[in-house]
Amino acid sequence: MRVTKTRANLMLLLAAIIWGAGYIFSKMATNAHMQAGLINAIRGFVYAGLAFIFFHKAIFKMTGVDFRIGLTAGFINFLGYQFQTWGLKSTTPSNNAFLTAIYVVMIPFIVWVLFHRRPELKSYVAILIAMVGMMFLTNVLQHGFTLHIGDLLTIISAFFYALQIVYFSMRTTSTSPLSLSFMLGLTQGTFGLIWSLLFEHATYGVINWQAGLWPVIVLGILSSFGAQTLQIVGQRYTDPVPAGVILMTESMFGSIFSVVLGFEPFTSNLLIGGSLIIVALLIMQLNFKQH
Repeated sequence: MRVTKTRANLMLLLAAIIWGAGYIFSKMATNAHMQAGLINAIRGFVYAGLAFIFFHKAIFKMTGVDFRIGLTAGFINFLGYQFQTWGLKSTTPSNNAFLTAIYVVMIPFIVWVLFHRRPELKSYVAILIAMVGMMFLTNVLQHGFTLHIGDLLTIISAFFYALQIVYFSMRTTSTSPLSLSFMLGLTQGTFGLIWSLLFEHATYGVINWQAGLWPVIVLGILSSFGAQTLQIVGQRYTDPVPAGVILMTESMFGSIFSVVLGFEPFTSNLLIGGSLIIVALLIMQLNFKQH
């Protein structure tokens, strides 16, 4: 099945919308004193379980190459999430969201270095506008930006997110997206469980399981199985730079859902930041042909 680039980008946009809603469930889980590794473990195994139920025919045909690519992609994804969560513990949420979003700046340079493909000029214009939009969205301009140790960890996480997007676009096009989906869930769950058993077991006693377990299961169903599968399929038919700009709207949709559900007020910064990010998306979609 061949998917048009426009439809692939719409799949990525839907994934970003789902991830934006996922911030609320992640907040519920962390408020119930669940740690990052345990959250990773539960949502990863839910993801793998659903992938097996729906995609078992493709999974049984998995090759050694599919396994290695899935393992690598899953490990990169796991590292991005872990570093981002560590960073959030010792920096502000606005700094964390802003610095995580700089993966969109890193993508064209990773593509250039690894694959010698120079991005289009419009990519840099869109990235600049999107980053200014993120500055408004996260209130970095109003609150000021002071460096913490958590900021360094967040920048490292941004690198792994950028690497994951490039890897999906350049290395997974020849593998089965359905078996790759299963491998991502299995890898996330396994590494998360190992990490949790090694470093988080002392916190299990304070977890409010009744309040924290169901949001993580929802994350496994929607954010992992739903959105990540959309990302895997969508990125097979589009380029990594526009994919990065589209997926960055996750933060914008997270803010929108937070306002709609009454967790925070609507602000002019949300309007300006969201509008700039939408402009950046439109620039990536327009075809500026030279005559």
